[in-house]
Amino acid sequence: MLFTNPNDPPILAALKDSLFVGLIAFLVFAPISGMVLDGYGFNSHLERPAIMAAIVFAGRFIYQFLAGTSFGKNLIAKFAASKAKPGVYVGQSDGLKYLKFILPVLFIACLILPFFLDKYWLSVATLAMIYVLLGLGLNIVVGLAGLLDLGFVAFYAVGAYTFALGSQYGIGFWTAIPLAAILAAMAGGILGFPVLRMHGDYLAIVTLGFGEIIRLILNNWMEVTGGPNGAPAPNPTFLGIEFSRTAKEGGVPYHEFFGVTYNPAAEYIFLYIVLFLVVSLMIFFFSRLRSMPMGRAWEALREDEIACRSLGLNHVMVKLSAFMMGAMTGGVAGVFFAAQQGFVNPTSFTFFESALILAIVVLGGMGSVVGVVLAALVLTILPETLRTFAEYRILIFGILMVGMMLWKPRGLIRIRRPYFSRGDSK
Repeated sequence: MLFTNPNDPPILAALKDSLFVGLIAFLVFAPISGMVLDGYGFNSHLERPAIMAAIVFAGRFIYQFLAGTSFGKNLIAKFAASKAKPGVYVGQSDGLKYLKFILPVLFIACLILPFFLDKYWLSVATLAMIYVLLGLGLNIVVGLAGLLDLGFVAFYAVGAYTFALGSQYGIGFWTAIPLAAILAAMAGGILGFPVLRMHGDYLAIVTLGFGEIIRLILNNWMEVTGGPNGAPAPNPTFLGIEFSRTAKEGGVPYHEFFGVTYNPAAEYIFLYIVLFLVVSLMIFFFSRLRSMPMGRAWEALREDEIACRSLGLNHVMVKLSAFMMGAMTGGVAGVFFAAQQGFVNPTSFTFFESALILAIVVLGGMGSVVGVVLAALVLTILPETLRTFAEYRILIFGILMVGMMLWKPRGLIRIRRPYFSRGDSK
């Protein structure tokens, strides 16, 4: 403790330390929340940092006081033990025996969910699914292969602009999905080949530069991308059936085709269902991929590249496959983003998006599919639920993230290895 005497009683020592920490908190928060600009001057609202400092003081005092008790020491010991757990554990044979019953129920519940939501929450749920796709893609590169990629948003942009620009040449929604996957995978190969010998921070800087290059090209190539003005994206259709009130793409509106009443949320429901099915297929595919030779090679590369090469694995192909597979998923997510927004421009593909996707992978647990899904849902839905606290929701969001990393430094879900008993081989 700071500015305390070893001979002080526990309460007095905790009080001194908490007062010092509260003072530091006030000095930090005062210029941030205590000064509000008003034209060329500013208004003083020192009650805001005073309240925040009081909260910090109270939290610090409770922590220091409990740390001196037997209950607090046991709690801290349990907390330290949970942090020391390895990132990978072996699951027991009966650990997932109820999964075959839970998964179908969960699948059906998510499939009928959009019929009970309004347009706003449908758009939020669709955005959450898009970030699930992005998290799954970056999880291959960062979580499984151990390649730090800070420019993943570039592949996201490639997919979005593939649909937006391709629609001007007759490329529809369903054609754009595989085309965007191919083009994004090619972009991943172009990025992966020059950085084969780079690791760690150097790789992160190069991928960050790649993401900024793509954004600047989209922003400055006015003749093709539209520059800062962006490009419109058409509404998705299904076999010539449109989900708007009137036909815009030369098809037939769905309510006229089926003879039902028009529902303004029909387009959102359709897009959500298609995206949910794609996400479900990707989750199934990536879950199986980890136990396949390619997934094993990615994990071997992550643990030790020299040992990986000594085993005869072609590290060039392993790295390229990770970059291309992750980029492919990002490109597919970009198509759904363009279809949902109806418009794309470079401001949607900044470094902040790459940082958010990386946060999803880290918070969920690098290499864990379930963890990435949960983290993507939390990081996209939680800010919307805190919208009523508009002035403080970013602060609350940041505090929750800090607490999350202190409580679960290895992510929400650790990587689970399958358990095999002797009877399984019979």
